[in-house]
Amino acid sequence: MELLTFAIIAMVISLVAGGMGFTGLAAGAASAAKLLFGIFLVIALFLFALVLLGVGVVRAVA
Repeated sequence: MELLTFAIIAMVISLVAGGMGFTGLAAGAASAAKLLFGIFLVIALFLFALVLLGVGVVRAVA
């Protein structure tokens, strides 16, 4: 969940910078947050689809 954490941090930076009047920095941080969240969402949906299909990612070695 590291990507989601970075997306949340970028969103907070965007909100703080926007509130202080740094609109350029706020726009950059907001776009970074959107990009990271999109990447996280794609990975999460891919892994969820693998679970629904019954694909085992980790197999025990006996």
